[in-house]
Amino acid sequence: MRESVESQQSSADFRFYIENHTRNPDDLSRKQVRIYQLYSKTTGKHVQILGKKINANGDDGDKNALLVVETETFGSHIRIKGKESEHYICMTEKGKIVGRPDGRKQECVFVEEFLENNYTALVSAKYKEWYLGFNSKGRPKKGSKTTQRQQEAHFMKRPPKGRLDPLEEFRFTTVTKRTRRARRLKPNSKRN
Repeated sequence: MRESVESQQSSADFRFYIENHTRNPDDLSRKQVRIYQLYSKTTGKHVQILGKKINANGDDGDKNALLVVETETFGSHIRIKGKESEHYICMTEKGKIVGRPDGRKQECVFVEEFLENNYTALVSAKYKEWYLGFNSKGRPKKGSKTTQRQQEAHFMKRPPKGRLDPLEEFRFTTVTKRTRRARRLKPNSKRN
């Protein structure tokens, strides 16, 4: 009897817990807000929100390419809003990518999927297996015509032009006997 209880506890499956918590957002969870640009692999440019129209033709540092990314709740559910236009990226029931001023609907929530090639794919939280994607001219592709493996749905998060990535601020240096000795000699040389 005791062994069966232990075996049930050791094989705990958290998928049910995660699905319940991501399906029902709560007001108690800490929401994070980040500002970055989404670099499109197909166009070589950045996603920009121009009111109701969205494309992937933005230059690096363009004011319309600055995106405010809000985490929705537990998990990697996000809402993407244009910093300048104040519109959210949403996907309609037909798979069309549009900008909307109110991003509270489930149509405006995307799930980040981190890919092996270090790119990120954004799948609609409401319409499963429909991805945010842009063709080579920077026009949005219908969600029903996209898959995770297509380059059109691959993005890279980039910090805004002029801002350093927080991870790049920390420079690691190796400490050897020579550098330790140099550090000890520097304060003494200032006294002379």
